[in-house]
Amino acid sequence: MSTFTTRQSTRRRPVHGLPGWLVVLLAVAAGMTVANLYYAQPLLASISDLFRISTASAGALITVTQLGYVAGMLFLVPLGDRIEKRRLITILLAVTTVALVVAGTAPAFPVLVIASLVAGATSVVAQIVVPLAAGLATDEARGRVVGRVMSGLLTGILLSRTVSSVVSDLAGWRVVYLGSAVLTVLLAVALRAALPTHGATTNLPYLAVLRSTAQLARTHPALRRRGLYQAAMFGTFSAFWTTISFVLTGPGFHYSELGIGLFALVGAAGAAVAPLAGRWADRGLSHPLTGAAFVVAAVGAVLAGVGQHSVILLALAAILIDTAVQTSLILGQHTIYALDEGARARLNSVFIATFFIGGAAGSQFGSIAYHMGGWTALTVLSAALPILALGYWATERRGRRTGSPDVLQQRGDRR
Repeated sequence: MSTFTTRQSTRRRPVHGLPGWLVVLLAVAAGMTVANLYYAQPLLASISDLFRISTASAGALITVTQLGYVAGMLFLVPLGDRIEKRRLITILLAVTTVALVVAGTAPAFPVLVIASLVAGATSVVAQIVVPLAAGLATDEARGRVVGRVMSGLLTGILLSRTVSSVVSDLAGWRVVYLGSAVLTVLLAVALRAALPTHGATTNLPYLAVLRSTAQLARTHPALRRRGLYQAAMFGTFSAFWTTISFVLTGPGFHYSELGIGLFALVGAAGAAVAPLAGRWADRGLSHPLTGAAFVVAAVGAVLAGVGQHSVILLALAAILIDTAVQTSLILGQHTIYALDEGARARLNSVFIATFFIGGAAGSQFGSIAYHMGGWTALTVLSAALPILALGYWATERRGRRTGSPDVLQQRGDRR
C-alpha cells in the first residue's frame, strides 16, 4: 500500500483518495515524458533535408521511437510491480536525459535513430505513473483520476508537436531535444521529492515477472481485446499525424514548421474528452462508447481525405480522430485496471505495448502509403483501421448474448 509522508497524510484528501496537486503533478509527468515520442513528427522535413534522406526514411524515426516504447513497456514497465516506483522512475528519467542529449548532438541520422530508440524505451515513465494514480485512487473514482492523468498525457502528445515546431523555428531542431533533456532533469527532481512511497506488489524475480506478464495476456480476454481495439485506433492516429506535416509543407499550403505546430494545437481540443471518458467509464458505459469512438475515428479519416485542400476540414478531422482515440484509450484502461489490482503495471505494459505496435505500424505504413499513393491512400488506410476494429467490437456484442467468457469477464470488470 502507498504511504504518504506525515505532512502529506495530515492533509485532508479529496474523495478520490489523493491530493489534487499530486494528480496534477502525475498528469504533467505523463505529458512531459510521452512528448519525447512525438517531438520529431513536425521536424521530419528538416531532418530529411539535413541528413539527405527520403521522407520514408525520415518517417522511420517515428517508427523506431515507438518500437523503443514498446520494448520499454514489455521489459521495463512490469518492474513497476517489482521495484519501488519512485526509485524506478528516477532511474528511467536519468537514462532518458542522456539519450536526449545524444539525440540533440547527433552527427548522423543513425545516431539520432539509436538515441531515439533509447529515449522511447525509457519514456515509459508515463505508463508507470498512470497505474500509480489508479492504485492511489478509490475504486469509485478510479476512472476520473485516470482520466485526469491521461488528459495530461494526451495533452503532452498533442502539444509536443507545437512546442517542437516553435522551438525548431526559433532555434533549430537540435534545441528541441536538448531543451527536453533539461526539462526531464527538473521533472526527475520534482517527482523524487513529491511522490509517495509505493512499494512492490510482488516479490517475484524479474524473469518470473516477465513470465507472469505473458500469463496475464493469456488469462484475460478483455486485456487482449482492448489492446487490439487501441492498436487499430493508434494506427490511425499515428498514420495521420506522421504524414500531415508533408501535406502542410507541400504545394497548396507551404506551411513553415511554426505553421505545422499551430495546426497541431487544434488536436489538443480532443484532450478535453479524457476526464469525461473517465466519468463515462465509471458509469459502466465503456462498451457502447467504444463502438461510437470507432465510428468517429473513421468519419474523421474520411473527412481528412475529402478535405485535403481545406485546412479547416483537416483541422476538424484531426479533432475527431484525436477525440475518438483518447476516448477509446481511457475506456480501455479503466477496463484493464479492474482485472487485477496487484498487477496493474504488468496489465498496463501488455495493453500499451499492444497498441503501440499498432502505432508503429501506422507510422511506417502511413509513410509508405503516402509515398506511393499520396494523401488519398493515407486516409483510406486511416479509415480502414477503425472500421476493422468496429467489426471486431461487433463480435463482442454477439458474445454478450451468448455469455462468452470474454464478455462475462468484462461484466465483472464493470462491477
